[in-house]
Amino acid sequence: MSRIGRKAIAVPAGVDVKIEEGNVVTVKGPKGTLTKTFHPRMTIELDGSTLHVKRPTDEKEDRALHGLTRSLLANMVEGVTHGYEKKLEIVGTGYRAAMSGKTLVLNLGYSHDIKMEPEEGISFETPTATNITVHGIDKQRVGEIAAQVRGTRPPEPYHGKGVKYEGEKIRRKSGKAGK
Repeated sequence: MSRIGRKAIAVPAGVDVKIEEGNVVTVKGPKGTLTKTFHPRMTIELDGSTLHVKRPTDEKEDRALHGLTRSLLANMVEGVTHGYEKKLEIVGTGYRAAMSGKTLVLNLGYSHDIKMEPEEGISFETPTATNITVHGIDKQRVGEIAAQVRGTRPPEPYHGKGVKYEGEKIRRKSGKAGK
């Protein structure tokens, strides 16, 4: 039996879970609402304040879907209660980020500023000129938007300049051999 899929998901007070026809699960909490359709072979049950995911057989595909479904449900519950955030750092002389209303404005050494509009449910924050925080309730969307911000100027291996995740280690190259 799957160790991850077998774990029950505790639904905290203030979070409402609805399981509809076709395995459409809606999780509503203090931070917002998330809806996702899961594979029809998985059985999702709500017992009081706990969610359980069951699989029909021990086939390889069902075992994989069992853990995946449980993880996605747990991420939805966590997202609507606490939310998710990804932190990014900007390294480089003159590189900086600023907020213009809700728009993130990046100055990364190009001839123009890069403006990024937040999607619905996503917000940006710039505590300092070299730090960016992406907030949201959907873990996948937060990670994807953070990757798009990082992709505007990925860190390069010679000087380490660019946008990187907080705590990310950049493998450095020595450059020219010199004398």
